[in-house]
Amino acid sequence: MADEQKKLVQQILLQQIELLLGTDSTQALGKLLNEQRSSDIAEVVELLDNDQRRIIFNVLDTPISAEVLEKVNEATRAEIFDFLREEEIKDIVAELDLDDAADLLAELPEEISQKVIISIKPADAAKIRKLMSYSEDSAGGIMDPVVISVPEDATVAEAVNKIRSAEIDEDFYSVYIVDKTGRFLGDVRVRLLLTRPENAKISDLIDPDTICVSAEADQEEVKNIFHKNDLIVAPVLDREHKLIGRITADRIIEVAGQEAAEDLYTMAGTDPDELDNVSVLHAARIRMTWLLPALFGTGITALVLMFFHGRFGFENLGLVYAAAIPFVPMIAAISGNAGLQTSAIVVCGLATGHLAALRLRQVFMREVRIALLVALSCGLLGGVICSLLLSFRILGGTIQPARIIFAFATAMFSAIMVATTLGLFLPFLFRRIGIDPAISSGPLVTTANDSISVAIYMTLTLLLVG
Repeated sequence: MADEQKKLVQQILLQQIELLLGTDSTQALGKLLNEQRSSDIAEVVELLDNDQRRIIFNVLDTPISAEVLEKVNEATRAEIFDFLREEEIKDIVAELDLDDAADLLAELPEEISQKVIISIKPADAAKIRKLMSYSEDSAGGIMDPVVISVPEDATVAEAVNKIRSAEIDEDFYSVYIVDKTGRFLGDVRVRLLLTRPENAKISDLIDPDTICVSAEADQEEVKNIFHKNDLIVAPVLDREHKLIGRITADRIIEVAGQEAAEDLYTMAGTDPDELDNVSVLHAARIRMTWLLPALFGTGITALVLMFFHGRFGFENLGLVYAAAIPFVPMIAAISGNAGLQTSAIVVCGLATGHLAALRLRQVFMREVRIALLVALSCGLLGGVICSLLLSFRILGGTIQPARIIFAFATAMFSAIMVATTLGLFLPFLFRRIGIDPAISSGPLVTTANDSISVAIYMTLTLLLVG
């Protein structure tokens, strides 16, 4: 009910904006927009053309423009950059938090981003450059460099005064404690600062077991750390164990969405980069980079069938080949889906950091037992289906349908076991060599599985019937 009401409100807002855009009522449009949430404006902006977007950014206050630009999708943001003037971009970046500013500048051409950085205060510019030096999917790339830290010899009163004088507009939950060299020692919760005497030493309140993350850690690893430990915030440390920033739970929510989307795109045989550009040619090119190898892979399956056609080309085996061919799609599809189920479970486990998914032996024992039950069930049911279908086809000569049925059922069992094994081991292998495990569920692997399952089926048919 709430979702329907929200959609209705957004639809009404879109109609109001389009009406005002059509009548050139810029003053009324500005008043309407500046009263809305930036997230609602961003959703509307994604539905408009560039001429309409230009008018909207003309009437929006700069702080709201910055929030809207941050919230629209990457493809829309790239189009907005095309009409925004350099001065406008500078003003917008100045309104953003440093981590958000770094993300936005990373999407701009280097020439423009450098000009914008030069216009920023030197201290902030240095922090933005540092953020941009980290990989975008690392802890350093998603952290907020603005933190509140006090030396270990400070008192509670000095820590409170540090908070009062800090120029920070973000919520914070802890004060970080560092030694004289800037090395991280732990944190002190704000609750303790409010309940302890002013002259109490901050060093007596430090939590030495504070969970922290390395700047080089992958954002997926950081997400799993937050999930397992129910964290609201975590400090980020460099290689020398010095405090350089923090990551908050709201940023981790964004990361979780990005990681889930990336895995889905990869498993579907495409790439998140497809959304960076609205061009259909751009999207088609990215998809074809995955589909072309799969197309050649299906050619290998065709070669397998052609190879066996030659082996069945003597005596009355041609009839066996003709009877066996209709069941090839069943073998390929069922075994492929069984392998996909296994790889999806393993990939999901690796992505979420579940301990069971990190122990190959434990996962192997579980999945093999499941695969045996599935393979036996599909082999028996497939044999029944095969017998029913063959009963409508008269096989001449000395060929016995029972042999083809047995070959089909055995091949179904064997193909599922092989596909499940691939679906189990490939994600672990890819992860070990630094490749996204989700690729193991993509078109390339499923196409390879088709060739293998067909080869198993035709070999068993030739051996058991020939």
